[in-house]
Amino acid sequence: MSYSDSTNREFKKNQLRSRMISAGQPVPDTIRETARSAAAEASRQREESAATIRKAHNRTIRRRMTVVIVILCVAAGVLGGIYWYNRFAKLENTTVVWERQMEQTEGTFTGYVSFGENVIKYTRDGASYIDASGKDIWIQSYEMNAPVVAVCGGYAAIADQQGNSIYICDQTGCLGIATTVLPISRISISSRGMVAAIVEDQLSSSVYYYQRDGSELEIYIKGLLSSADSQDDMGIGYVLDADLTPDGNVLMGSYFYVQGGQLKNRVAFYNFSEVGKNAVNRMVGGFHEIYDDSMVARVACLSDTRAVAFADNSLTFYSLRDQMSPEMTLLIPVEEEIRSIFYNENYVGVIVYSPSGENEYRMDVYEADGTKAFSEEFSYDYAQAAVEGDMIFLYNENSCRIYNHYGSLKYEGTFDYTVARITNGKLPNQIIVTGPQTMQELLLH
Repeated sequence: MSYSDSTNREFKKNQLRSRMISAGQPVPDTIRETARSAAAEASRQREESAATIRKAHNRTIRRRMTVVIVILCVAAGVLGGIYWYNRFAKLENTTVVWERQMEQTEGTFTGYVSFGENVIKYTRDGASYIDASGKDIWIQSYEMNAPVVAVCGGYAAIADQQGNSIYICDQTGCLGIATTVLPISRISISSRGMVAAIVEDQLSSSVYYYQRDGSELEIYIKGLLSSADSQDDMGIGYVLDADLTPDGNVLMGSYFYVQGGQLKNRVAFYNFSEVGKNAVNRMVGGFHEIYDDSMVARVACLSDTRAVAFADNSLTFYSLRDQMSPEMTLLIPVEEEIRSIFYNENYVGVIVYSPSGENEYRMDVYEADGTKAFSEEFSYDYAQAAVEGDMIFLYNENSCRIYNHYGSLKYEGTFDYTVARITNGKLPNQIIVTGPQTMQELLLH
């Protein structure tokens, strides 16, 4: 190796050493600035990325909120439309869903009564249970001079008024036949199939009980018109009307009696459950002072906890929440002449003769606790009034009017055949119209 090569190599080594930084030596400003710039750029990029993500997230939230608001507005509009339609819209037309020509019966036609989702047609010679398509589910033959029908839940009782037989049925057919000694005036049935029958003679009336198979229970209430007996015992009196609660535990009765040479009226409650044994004569409530100058012709147990008494000048609502201590909750005076009453488990209605301008009648409808639902004046020559579900039906032999529970007239129309009964169909805005020879289901629209 020559001297010049060795010198050149050393020069390069020294030059390289001068460029290297030993550990612990200060970092040049240019490198520090470069690092700071890189860190700042990285932070800026992170912030921009985070801001971009936040903006995208906010846009997503705004879109979702917009969609939710639109959906809520649409739903509110739909519900508002449904509410308006159900409350105010009047239906003008009908379409026949199905029609059936009824078979002629040998006995004189009597009537129809709703039973479950179907109807019972009854005559002097028998009864048939007809489904919503007009087909017979069962047919029961009998001979009665004046059949009357009571229904509750899944049970029905058909009795011969002023006769002595009671046919107890469910939706499959006849379960048993009860026989009374005295003539029957009225019957009531519970949702368990127990029947209460009011029987009477010239001097007394009594309530007897029968099981669903027709066998007699060892429970009865005997009432006398005698003033001597009636003054001491609030349970004594001549039975005008009686009704059982759906569970069959409580009997509500209207009694009239003579006291001090005057005819008096009272409403009494009897409990026939196990706890009722602790009450004298099973009587758990009697109300007479409010009926001094009136007569209660009809009583009704709307449910196990609600009852109502229809007097000739008032409606009286009772609470049966404590079945050992019924309570009168509301008395509503009625000044006008009462023409009709109707009720179900949810509503109580009374129609009074109240001429006012062009209208002859006023219909007052109350909820089961006595709260007023509506009052509506009308002029229509109706023959029957009934409430089915939350719809009120007024009808005669060839026409009808249908009101909802807000008091709005939903439909009025005529028929080209004799009408005996109108009830709700299985679907909304459908009704079943029955007559002696024709049965139709109609869609109202």
